[in-house]
Amino acid sequence: MSYEDYPTDDPAVVTCGLPYANGDLHIGHLRGYVSADAFTRALRKLGQQAVYVCGSDMHGTPIAVEAEKEGVSPEEFALRHHEQYLETFPRFNVDFDQYGHTHDETNTELTKEFVRAWEDNGYVHEKEIDVAYDPEADQWLPDRFVEGSCPYCGEHARGDECDEGCQRHLEPGEIEDPVSTITGNPAEYRRREHKFLRLSALQEHLQGFINRVEGTSNAQNQPREWIEGELQDLCITRDMDWGIDYPGEGAEDLVLYVWVDAPIEYVSATKQYSERTDDVDWESVWKDGDGEIVHVIGRDIIQHHTVYWPAMLEAADYTEPRAVCATGFVNIDGKGLSTSKNRAIWAEEYLDEGFHPDLLRYYMTTASGFERDVNFSWDRFAERVNSELADVVGNFVYRALLFANRNFGGTPEASLSDEVETEIAQAMDDYEDALNDYDLRTAGERTVALARFGNEYIQRNEPWKLDDEAAAPVIRDCVQLVKAVAVLLHPFTPEKAEEIWTQLGEDGAAADATVADCLQEPPAEFGEPAELFTKVEDERVAELDETLQEKIEAASSDESDDEDVNDDPDVELEALADDRIGFEEFQSLDLRVGEIQSAEGIDGADDLARLEVDIGHEVRQIVAGIKQLHDLDALPGTRVVVVANLEKAELFGVESNGMVLAAGEDADLLTTHGDSVPGTKVR
Repeated sequence: MSYEDYPTDDPAVVTCGLPYANGDLHIGHLRGYVSADAFTRALRKLGQQAVYVCGSDMHGTPIAVEAEKEGVSPEEFALRHHEQYLETFPRFNVDFDQYGHTHDETNTELTKEFVRAWEDNGYVHEKEIDVAYDPEADQWLPDRFVEGSCPYCGEHARGDECDEGCQRHLEPGEIEDPVSTITGNPAEYRRREHKFLRLSALQEHLQGFINRVEGTSNAQNQPREWIEGELQDLCITRDMDWGIDYPGEGAEDLVLYVWVDAPIEYVSATKQYSERTDDVDWESVWKDGDGEIVHVIGRDIIQHHTVYWPAMLEAADYTEPRAVCATGFVNIDGKGLSTSKNRAIWAEEYLDEGFHPDLLRYYMTTASGFERDVNFSWDRFAERVNSELADVVGNFVYRALLFANRNFGGTPEASLSDEVETEIAQAMDDYEDALNDYDLRTAGERTVALARFGNEYIQRNEPWKLDDEAAAPVIRDCVQLVKAVAVLLHPFTPEKAEEIWTQLGEDGAAADATVADCLQEPPAEFGEPAELFTKVEDERVAELDETLQEKIEAASSDESDDEDVNDDPDVELEALADDRIGFEEFQSLDLRVGEIQSAEGIDGADDLARLEVDIGHEVRQIVAGIKQLHDLDALPGTRVVVVANLEKAELFGVESNGMVLAAGEDADLLTTHGDSVPGTKVR
């Protein structure tokens, strides 16, 4: 890789975390795939050769568990969802250059080649470990077949991940108080030989990698806890039938851990693409370092892509990625997306409502920066569509092209003004700078700002009050602005940008235009335009909100039990404490009304936010586990209840001086009914 600014002479390979083939897609999933698609298209706008590859993740225990429930084979179960994804992604204008799956022949063989290379290079060893076993079912219990308590934080956890607590990856044998998910009975640990990748031998390389890698700050900072601490070797085999067989001797009854073959699909998909085109040499990119590899992932799999994956690549003599961009989660109405409560907007559901896919694409890519959570609500969605796409972009394009067509039949014969040429050139530079910072939001906002400038420009010059000779230079400028907006908007709303391109009478496709085309002369003739965007009415928003709430209430009553990485469990009330405390003991708590002044996520911490809270006497810094559950931008001004005399603590290197009280798994912040001023004591 070059580490030069984009565009470079080497091809870029952009990937997105593989969708796990065990459920329907919702907008939480789509955020990553749309973002990676938009980034790939935007790189091409800079003149960078770029391909977008991905595939379905077909292996692992969750698929085996769900397939067993349905009474079908894991392969049949996973392929059904794979085919569904192949149909769904294009409907959101997500255009993969290659989309495969981890169970195909290419990935199976390439995965085995990786493992053989690890063995040849001395990075694999065998060790006897504790593995959970169900005596009643007479079978081993890898990963999701066992549940219990996390050894690090004590929360309920699955066999391979503390999903409800500290989010740590768990190795076989680590989970405490193991219970079989097959029979519900306590499991027992038995000794078993398994294969391990020597992460510990690659620690120095990983420490260098994390200082080199580009992308988002959460992907750069979160892994340091593992990389700079005592790095444990990774168990790469599992006791099950579904997966890729371990290729070496002495492990004929083991398959490879799903997180071995899953990221190798990035390489496999690139290989498949290069075999059917002459565009990219996959070995040049992945083995010789002549490529720019960019991973777009969810923040829940940062560890896998910044610790395990670069170690796997180095151990097999492959090239490390240039950048890892980790997106935040998508919340629904300020609360964590939950499939079990049906607090989700499903991909099919969005399309059934009749909304254009580009509207969601724009919202998802520009609502926040890559690493920040997106808080989706129908009213916010409508506000962004109406105020930015309809009122700014759509309004400018329509009025400019309509005036040009009716008065000049197209682009007037006039020179582009210095003012407008400078504005467009500045937008081009800002756009390129944003993409080199992996900042899609700024690139999209700069495009809308250019259209906003166009509206102000046409309003300021009032061409409808001028004769044709005086109006011609103004409209000439406006048509050029429309062309620039079409080029820069394309990665975010590809279908709508193509409509603008067609209305301009341009040859070819907007997809093929580069940033340099923003200042190329538009066609002399074009027809009458059509309006691009339809506003979302308030009545429609109210209907959609009502439907969503009804859906959530119905799901809560049904107590469904889907799984999701950003899921929150159905509420179960804890038993009342038997031990009572005296009034004097309660009086020792100094509870105060506080007002949040600022709130921001803590880099590297999935759940933690740093709050500045005014408690009357002073402003306190408090760390709270609400990052995924609240729209942090909306918190300033919120009154909360604070435990003011709690001992200070340090979390993720940030001092916390107090505690904000909240109820339940959704962290429902406790506040006051009236207008008690900050510092008021709660009695």
